[in-house]
Amino acid sequence: MPQLQVQLVSTRPGRVGERFAHWFVGEACRHGGFEVELVDHAEVALPFFDEPRHPKLGGYAHQHTRDWSATVSRADAFVFVAPEYNHGYSAVLKNAIDFLHHEWADKPVGFVSYGGVAAGTRMVQALKPVLVGLRMVPVVESVNIPFQEQFHGPDGTVAANQVMTDAAAAMLDELLRLTTRLRP
Repeated sequence: MPQLQVQLVSTRPGRVGERFAHWFVGEACRHGGFEVELVDHAEVALPFFDEPRHPKLGGYAHQHTRDWSATVSRADAFVFVAPEYNHGYSAVLKNAIDFLHHEWADKPVGFVSYGGVAAGTRMVQALKPVLVGLRMVPVVESVNIPFQEQFHGPDGTVAANQVMTDAAAAMLDELLRLTTRLRP
């Protein structure tokens, strides 16, 4: 079964992305098409990019980069659970992407974005050209969560509506379809 890596990319104190990441992991497990792994960028704790050589050349100098490479390499598809910061993506996400090159290639990627009125969609649109440059394949289907506070359930859960669950299912279907075509 292909491996889907759900990457929780917000690392700031008081983040709300954790609840959305856990909700989406549950949706992905119910979908049944993937083995699902949650990767929390706060736990990965990459320093600001510090490799002396371009990632395209490989030969990583630092253990944290080799560990990150192994983590990303084992995934067949990705979902980034990410907020929108100032109409764009976070420095933490860009840094995590920039550490590697070949490990991202030829893998589909989806998004669970959240925020205010725009639901993180500007972040997704800003990030897509970066991912395409790495030969990743962004899917059209996504889960966009506007005014994210309205979906906070009790005890840190998500009170998802039907639109969110239907969007998650559609995105997972498309990720699975592309994964089966892109896997060697």
